Amino acid sequence: MRLATALNECVLRPWGPADKASLVANANNHRVWRNLADLFPHPYTDADADQWFRIANSPGRSINFAIEVDGAAVGGIGARAGEGIFVRTAQFGYWLGEAFWGRGIMTAAGRAMLEHLRQDARFARLEAPVFEWNPASMRVLEKLGFVRETVKRNSVTKDGQLIDSVLYTYLIKS
Repeated sequence: MRLATALNECVLRPWGPADKASLVANANNHRVWRNLADLFPHPYTDADADQWFRIANSPGRSINFAIEVDGAAVGGIGARAGEGIFVRTAQFGYWLGEAFWGRGIMTAAGRAMLEHLRQDARFARLEAPVFEWNPASMRVLEKLGFVRETVKRNSVTKDGQLIDSVLYTYLIKS
């Protein structure tokens, strides 16, 4: 499956072993890692890429796509399915290689992903937590129609700092 975006050079598609070199090159970056949950390792190695391919392509309710720009996987976007009473909620997340920041790629990828999730209809609610020091990600979410729901004070320890996180939500089915 390939999902077109508003940018001709950008599509969303499944991850594959041929993406390993580009994945490691773009993911092995402290500035990228600093804005992501600890599920995203640093340094990012070939072994981490192999593990990611197994997770991203395993059957289940979660959805994970590579963000491809000009033929190379330079980031990722996904919806990690909740369980139990949270079965209709997903954690919405994304990352992009630093060389591609500031070009509208993440907004275009996010719009394509949201359209896919609306058509898919497995989730009613998306949640996207953002670290307080990442206003660029907050702007992306706001452009996508996410609502700033709450600030969770002193809720995250990342890169040796105790910080706030901001929870953004998007209701697919209201």
